[in-house]
Amino acid sequence: MINQADIIIVGGGPVGATLALTLRQQGLRATLLEARAPGAAHADQRALALSYGTRVILEKLGLWAQLADQATAINTIHISQRGSLGRSRLRAEEHGQSALGYVLSYGNLTRVLDHALQQDNETDIRHEAEVLTITPSAEHGEVSYRQDGITHTLTGKLVVLADGGRSLGDIPGLKRETKHYGHDALVTKVRAELAHDNIAYERFTPDGPVALLPNGPRDFSLVWTGQAAAIHSLLELPDDVFLQQLHQHFGDRVGRFLQVEKRMSFPLKLSYLDPVTAPHLVVIGNAAQTMHPVAGQGFNVGLRDAWELARKIAETPAAAWGSPDMFKAYSASRKTDTKRGLLFTDFLVNLFSNDIVGLNRMRGIGLGLLDVIPFVKHRLVRKMSFGSRG
Repeated sequence: MINQADIIIVGGGPVGATLALTLRQQGLRATLLEARAPGAAHADQRALALSYGTRVILEKLGLWAQLADQATAINTIHISQRGSLGRSRLRAEEHGQSALGYVLSYGNLTRVLDHALQQDNETDIRHEAEVLTITPSAEHGEVSYRQDGITHTLTGKLVVLADGGRSLGDIPGLKRETKHYGHDALVTKVRAELAHDNIAYERFTPDGPVALLPNGPRDFSLVWTGQAAAIHSLLELPDDVFLQQLHQHFGDRVGRFLQVEKRMSFPLKLSYLDPVTAPHLVVIGNAAQTMHPVAGQGFNVGLRDAWELARKIAETPAAAWGSPDMFKAYSASRKTDTKRGLLFTDFLVNLFSNDIVGLNRMRGIGLGLLDVIPFVKHRLVRKMSFGSRG
């Protein structure tokens, strides 16, 4: 049986939910297909790095007040390079912001977003809906999905894929470019000897960057990148040995590391679709572009995708949803932000993750100069906070 909907959102995670809520604020109704059961993500304690611009989006949706007590502010970012004296500090108060960003668990964010979606009947949410195929066409977008053992087909004027790429498969007209870094990221939570004082640390080493993000009253979320084999070995170490290795690798800025929680890893890559649209279909968030975690850009770019797409939908007559003209306007509005995010993260990885003779000193000098050139620091903070609109 074929059913119809005006707007179909595939994926009910933070990006898809933000899109649905923003559309609802505009008086528009969407059908949201989510593969997981209700509340399945609420226990997920993975740390998300939220930019100040993401906080602004959540404030406009009326949700930040429910999240503020669960989020840890990043007031200062300390950037350094192992083996050199050069370093730079970015401070929120120097740029007219209450914080540079925030650390919040994925589960806490999804809980608040899900609760907001359930407050009225404007969004048709279908849980445990496994998407099988997505087919664009000149007339409409078509989604085939399985729910309760029954296969359904849903057509819409506009299909938005926002599930991180899990349902992407081979969609006619969309081409993915991927660059594998050959590195993995180890993520966990650690406690240090010294309080974090709301300082985030980004330390570059020849093996790859390592980041410590304040998370909770005394803890840090750790992102440690390196060659896949080296990261795998770190996963296997006893806790006390791992903490010693981390201290040797990171340095003494926060004292000794005292505790570590469960360690996980994932491969690092740069990946993007070109284009991100097909007839009556648009792809947003991590499904459209995946970035290296350095500088914490990827998730925030995805939320800006959702916000800008909702704005374009609201500006477009319903008869033209999914049309080439609408997609041309959306792509133009997002191209600079997305491209700069991809180039910026890739540039940082390529510049700092090597041990070329002479380059180490140059990088150290560069970090030192960044600390004393206010205009450059301000542009960097605005880019990290607001993307291309900064």
